[in-house]
Amino acid sequence: MTSSTDFVHLHVHTMYSLLDGAIRLDRLFERATQFDMHTVAITDHGTMFNVVEFYQKAIAAGIKPVIGCECYVAPRTVTDKTPLDAKGLRHLVLLAENQEGYRNLCKLVTIAQTEGFYYRPRIDKALLEKYHHGLIALSACLHGEIPFFVKQGQVAQA
Repeated sequence: MTSSTDFVHLHVHTMYSLLDGAIRLDRLFERATQFDMHTVAITDHGTMFNVVEFYQKAIAAGIKPVIGCECYVAPRTVTDKTPLDAKGLRHLVLLAENQEGYRNLCKLVTIAQTEGFYYRPRIDKALLEKYHHGLIALSACLHGEIPFFVKQGQVAQA
C-alpha cells in the first residue's frame, strides 16, 4: 500500500482559475500538511498571477512548490483569431522542471496574454517548440489534445 507521501498533486487550480478553481492557498497547504504531502503543484488556467504567493506559502509550510500552468493551445497560431480559433482550443499542463523551465513558462504565459489573447490567453505549438526547455508537459484534462482525440475514437492521432 502506498502512503500519501507517494502522491503529488500535479494539476491543481486555485481561486486564480476563474470559474474552475476555488481553493485558497492557506487551505491547500493545511490539507497537504494534514495528509503528509511534501510537494504540491499549481496549474491555474492561463495565468501565473499567484506564483510568488504560492511559492512563499509553500516554503513556509515546508512543502516543495511545483510551478506550472494549464495553458490554452491555439488550434493554429496565436495570430489566427477567428471563431474556429476560439472554439478549437486544447489544454496542456506545463510544469517548470528547473529555473530555465520557469523562465520559459513565464515567457509562454506572457506571450499568451500579450500576443495570443483571443477570448483566452493562448500559446501555439511553434511557441512551445521554441520555449520548451526545462518544461514537463502533461496531457491535461478532458480538453487536452490527447483526451480529445481518444474521445473521438482517433487513438492513432492521440
